[in-house]
Amino acid sequence: MSNKNYQEATYLAQIGNQSDQQTGSVNPPIYLSTTYAHPELGQSTGFDYTRTANPTRQIVQEALARLENGRFGFATSSGMSAIQLVFELFPCGSRFLVSRDLYGGSYRYFNALSQQGKYHFDYFDTLEDLTAQLTPEIAAIFLETPTNPLMNEVDIAQVAALTKTMDTLLIVDNTFYTPILQKPLDLGADIVIHSATKFLGGHNDLLAGAVITKSSNLGEKLAYSLNTTGAVLAPFDCWLLIRGLKTLKLRVLQQQENAQRLAAYLESEPAIKEVFYPGRGSMISIKLHSSEQVPGVLSALQLFTFAESLGSVESLVTYPTTQTHAEIPKELRESYGLTDNLLRLSVGIEDAEDLIADLQQALKNAE
Repeated sequence: MSNKNYQEATYLAQIGNQSDQQTGSVNPPIYLSTTYAHPELGQSTGFDYTRTANPTRQIVQEALARLENGRFGFATSSGMSAIQLVFELFPCGSRFLVSRDLYGGSYRYFNALSQQGKYHFDYFDTLEDLTAQLTPEIAAIFLETPTNPLMNEVDIAQVAALTKTMDTLLIVDNTFYTPILQKPLDLGADIVIHSATKFLGGHNDLLAGAVITKSSNLGEKLAYSLNTTGAVLAPFDCWLLIRGLKTLKLRVLQQQENAQRLAAYLESEPAIKEVFYPGRGSMISIKLHSSEQVPGVLSALQLFTFAESLGSVESLVTYPTTQTHAEIPKELRESYGLTDNLLRLSVGIEDAEDLIADLQQALKNAE
C-alpha cells in the first residue's frame, strides 16, 4: 500500500494489500521460507534468514509501528516475550517503578528477575506514590493503563513529564486500550508493548506480542536483541495478526459500545457490590457480595465463557484469583483490592441485550 496519509480505518483494512507486485495478490502471502537466495556474493535481497527478517513479518511490524505512531515495530512470539525483549535493554542492577495492579504474568516475571538479583522493582499505587518514589536511579517506569484487573487509569502525559526530568524511560502496556483508544507514544511514552494475543489478534487463535518505539537508539537495540534471542513471530502467526488488525477498529468500537451498556446495567444491579469500569474500552471488573457466589455465577453463565485471556470477538469471564493473577500472593493481592470476590469481564461483539440477559440470569441463579 502507498504511504498516503489515509484515515486509520482505511489503513487497517488495507494492511498488506497489493504487497505482492509479481502476482497482484490482494491478500499478502505467507512467506514460510527460512532462508533466501543471495543474487551474488556480497549481495542480498534484504532477506537472508527468517529470524532476522521475513516479508510477512515486515508487513505486520510496519503496521504496528504506524498504528502507534512509532518508527520501529517488532512482532514477538508472545506478550511476555515482548516484555522480556524490552527488559533486555537494561543492565544488571537497574531499578524500576511498576504499577502495583498489573497482570499476574508480568508480576511473576519481575519477581523472578528480582530473586535472581538481576533487577530491583518497586511498586506504586497512585501518581502521588510514583512521584514520591521517582529518583534519578530509576531506569524505567512500567505501567498498565488501565490496570489489570482494577481498571485504574494512569495519566501517561503526567508520568512522561516526570520521566523526562530524570532521563528515565517510560514503558506502557497498551494491551487493554489498543492504539484505537490510546496512543502512549504521542503522550510521551518511550516504548509501547502489547500482548497481541488479545485485541490486536482478536480471535483467540494467535499467541503474539508487539513492541513499538519512536527512538532510533532504542529501535536499533531492540532489533539487535530480537535477532540475537530469536523470539520472533512465526510467518503464519504474522498473517493471522494482519488479518486481525484489519478489523481492529470495528471490533474495539463495538466492544466498547457493548461494555458501556453492560457497565450501566451492572451499576444498577443489586447483586453486584462494586463495578470497575473507566468509561471506555471493553474490560469490566465486578465484585460480588461474597466469594461464595463465584462458582454459581460462573457455572450459570451461557454466553460468557469462563476462560483466561481477553480482547476477542467472544465475551469471556475470568477469575483472577485462580487464573491470571494466581502468582501474586493472596495477602498482597487483597492489600490493593484484588479480592477473591472479583470477576473480570472481557466484552465481545455479541448483541449487548443478549450479554445483559446472560449476566442477569447468572446473577439471579447464584443468589
